[in-house]
Amino acid sequence: MTRLQGRGMPGWVKGLLALLVLLLLAAGGAAWYVRSLFGPAGGGAYTLEVKPGDTVAGVARTLEAQGVVKNARVLRYLMTQNGAASKLKEGMYDLKGSMSAQEIADTLAGPARIPVVNVTIPEGRRVKDLPAIFQKAGFDAQAVAAALNDASLSPHAQGRQKNLEGFVFPATYDFRPKDSAQTIVRRLVARMEEEFTPGDTARARALGLSVRDWVILASMVQAEAANDAEMPVVAGVFLNRLRDGIALGSDPTVAYGLGKDLPELDRPAGDFKVDTPYNTYTRMGLPTAPINNPGRAALQSVLNAKRQLADGRDALYFLHARDGKIYVNHTFAEHLRDNEQHR
Repeated sequence: MTRLQGRGMPGWVKGLLALLVLLLLAAGGAAWYVRSLFGPAGGGAYTLEVKPGDTVAGVARTLEAQGVVKNARVLRYLMTQNGAASKLKEGMYDLKGSMSAQEIADTLAGPARIPVVNVTIPEGRRVKDLPAIFQKAGFDAQAVAAALNDASLSPHAQGRQKNLEGFVFPATYDFRPKDSAQTIVRRLVARMEEEFTPGDTARARALGLSVRDWVILASMVQAEAANDAEMPVVAGVFLNRLRDGIALGSDPTVAYGLGKDLPELDRPAGDFKVDTPYNTYTRMGLPTAPINNPGRAALQSVLNAKRQLADGRDALYFLHARDGKIYVNHTFAEHLRDNEQHR
């Protein structure tokens, strides 16, 4: 009996199958490779700074070079898909190599972190003190000084004084490192303008004060008061003396007019007799301009002044004593008595 032997698979079929297997392996490998391009690059943390004029292509190349993404073209594709390509904003973006390309694209589509420099202007500082504060924060002191000497930036200073003394608000500000001096000073002035609300300016007018007068008086209170609690008391004395036609007699105004700091005043040398537009001993009424930049507490103290003593009499004199207290009197004789006892 003859055995029939099975015929083997033709060679061309085997070759075709082998080719198909290779193609499938290649396709799978290609798909895996493409998918891997969308995954984390494995690099470290990187802060991207987007500057004016930067392009999406340039940003993508930078991130590829820094190991934040594996492929710049993949990132550009994703940014086009999610709109980041048209939303990319100037500023800082904190990225990590552990983020996927999609996460990177989504981060770039979101808000940028704007780098800022904190600058604190203490209450009662003079305009001449401010450039050094800004220089310490990395800004051009000369440019800041020039802007502060531009009285035209405030409607209350323009044509009335040589600089912006009194009309820049003391506070803590966040500035961008590249902000110009004009931008900085305009912001300080704008912040002070916020204090001049319609309600408060009306209250000042009821006291016989223009906005400018209000700020001048507040600057004196700022310089005279040892703390915020004393401010309404000091303001009350000054308001009463203005009303009654009594010289204000404020030492800080004398110092300002002479270009000195308060401890530098020399009474025996005749400093208090030198007549300047700021000397409230030789001239009646308010000085010609503010003597510093008052804060909110000083401004509000003028509008909420404490003008009477406990017995109902008007407060007309005050004294800072060695014991740290403020003594307020109605008569000059009482004031002299407290001077002898406490000073």
